[in-house]
Amino acid sequence: MRKFESNVQFLKYQVNKEVTKHFLQGEECSEHLDEIAESIIPGPKPMTRCCIYKERHIVKERAKAVIEPLKGKNVIQILRSACDECPIDRYVVTEACRGCLAHRCKDVCPRGAIMIMGQRAYINQQLCVECGRCKDVCPFHAISDVQRPCIRSCAIKAIVFDEEKKAYIDDEKCVSCGACVYNCPFGAVVDKSYVLDVMKLIKESENNTKYRVYAIVAPAIGSQFTDVKVEQVINGIEKIGFYHAVEVALGADIVSCHEAEEFANTITERQWMTSSCCPAFVKYIQTSYPELMEHVSGTVSPMIAIARLLRSVEENCKIVFIGPCTAKKMEIKEDDLKGDVDYVLTFEELQAILDAMEIDLSQCEETSLDNASYFGRLFARSGGVSEAVQQAIEVKGIDADYRPIKCNGLDEVVKNLRLAKLNRLPGNFMEGMACKGGCIGGAASLSHGPKDVTEVDKYGKLSKEENSVQATRVFNLDVVDLERKYPGMEEKAEEKTEQ
Repeated sequence: MRKFESNVQFLKYQVNKEVTKHFLQGEECSEHLDEIAESIIPGPKPMTRCCIYKERHIVKERAKAVIEPLKGKNVIQILRSACDECPIDRYVVTEACRGCLAHRCKDVCPRGAIMIMGQRAYINQQLCVECGRCKDVCPFHAISDVQRPCIRSCAIKAIVFDEEKKAYIDDEKCVSCGACVYNCPFGAVVDKSYVLDVMKLIKESENNTKYRVYAIVAPAIGSQFTDVKVEQVINGIEKIGFYHAVEVALGADIVSCHEAEEFANTITERQWMTSSCCPAFVKYIQTSYPELMEHVSGTVSPMIAIARLLRSVEENCKIVFIGPCTAKKMEIKEDDLKGDVDYVLTFEELQAILDAMEIDLSQCEETSLDNASYFGRLFARSGGVSEAVQQAIEVKGIDADYRPIKCNGLDEVVKNLRLAKLNRLPGNFMEGMACKGGCIGGAASLSHGPKDVTEVDKYGKLSKEENSVQATRVFNLDVVDLERKYPGMEEKAEEKTEQ
């Protein structure tokens, strides 16, 4: 069995695996919630909670999130029953407090929340607004800052508290990057699983005779199943019941060529332009910097590009994206992209399906991959998009002053967008990646680590195509719509024309 990074990841895997097993047995999964919970939490002693009954209740809630339709608009949600173990009070005076005479902590507090009792400082949590000034001025560093992992992981402050001090997500701010999903140590934050929907889609295809179900696989696949060959993973995916597995890296080649042309044709007017492959990055600009949307590339993401290419060849097909990204589950719901991709599976969910079906990747044959280029496969890591666009510019012989900036994670995205708003961006092409390391650092990756970059580079070097132009030469891309139609952008364009 695969060794998982944490028990939270293992629990997610177990739930998806058990739901899949019950489906394969022809059972109505919603009628077997107790059985699923008891198989995962056998007892008699609890593992982390107060009792096995609470643990089983949480497992059932997780299973419902797999079985039932999505509730609300956001694919990232919080299980209230699981969110109850984190410390509530962020700033606390520790034993390191020496009871000094200066009382800087008390003097700097804007709400009068600090009092001195018995020569020790104390914080009245009812008055504290968590500004952190007391911590900054304490000469003994005696005030601790204990931030909830979900809040600390969210660079855009989309997680807040309700009146019971339980966390909830501000859907208006959330970009579905999944950082909170990955960082919550109690697994209270979950991404909507479409495991059951995908299995039903495959079953109802009647062995791909009514329609063909394609799996389009993200370039990050090269970093995820390192104990076997990528070609064996592709074979395993097809054994699940997919008609064929196609590389999204080929879509990345298409995007890099199209984005290179877009850059050359519009950079004089725009002054700077961003990438558009990361849906969480694009969503952040839409929600927090809508005035900068004119600088966002109008090219679709590699996932959409390859899906539209497939549909241009075979209209009556179904398409499932497999990758490390939770934001892709929101991308397919965008108004201008609906219908391009039917469902999204994560690598975590893929592993659960493979094991539920007892598909041993090490015993699988090798299925050849579509010939994406080295540069298309590099889209999986930070810096890869910039390199791919640059090689497309060079191969096409485009005369352009191309100066890329690589934003590795939302922290760097936030910083550089602030500079861009002030016209102080130190370049003219911004590669935006919400996850540290790029897609290989996606919240639903099976592994997160520096070695993943090396694995992606090794995977890229297996390509037989030298560059993106060569990889896409055999396709008629004139029949494929590679343009995004962002909500509200057409109206803005008309306003600009009238002015």
